[in-house]
Amino acid sequence: MSSLIFAATDTTSTAMARVLNLLAQHPDVQDRLRQEIIEAKRQLDERNLSFEELNALPYLDAVCRETLRLFPPVSTVFRVARQDTALPLHKSITGLNGTEIHQVMVPKGTIVFLSIFNANRNPELWGKDSEEWKPERWLSPLSPEVVNARIPGVYSHLMTFIGGGRSCIGFKFAELEMKVVISTLVERFKFSPSTKELEICWQMNNITTPIIGGNDHPQLPINISLVD
Repeated sequence: MSSLIFAATDTTSTAMARVLNLLAQHPDVQDRLRQEIIEAKRQLDERNLSFEELNALPYLDAVCRETLRLFPPVSTVFRVARQDTALPLHKSITGLNGTEIHQVMVPKGTIVFLSIFNANRNPELWGKDSEEWKPERWLSPLSPEVVNARIPGVYSHLMTFIGGGRSCIGFKFAELEMKVVISTLVERFKFSPSTKELEICWQMNNITTPIIGGNDHPQLPINISLVD
């Protein structure tokens, strides 16, 4: 139950909170996304979008992918080596004695920390604008650097949902959940930054959450109004 509550609920909710916060800061992106949703429903006589139709919306997909790339709900994970192994390096490094190092030995029982946050932002793969939120980057084919990097994640050449035998088993459901909620809200409501002068801090615990000041209770002040 703890896994279902924290891993399957809090991660998705904080990802959706991040999307709404970004849309509030980028009204042009919000307007474009709303127009895509409204136009898709208009072509379908205003009925609700099916699973396939929702997944076929390119800009909604781009907004979700870019948010999960730049702001993964879980920024760091750790693994314990179950046997002696050697980790090959993507790029060799030079040791203090001048020796070129191509791999790192990892003895059994070693705790290995993995920064999902930095893996998803590697400028050598994503370019000089890797720190910028740009949904448009997903509307054209990804660069050869990204495709050929062989990032072992199960989602979009990213480590957001990890990879291998311990990857997130519910990542497709989480993605669908995000799209359903975001498309429903954006179609009917406009989001804008809070008029109160409050600094939002995204606390990077096990699951990244927005807080205000020294209050550790998750909260995200944002203005909401009906679409005209």
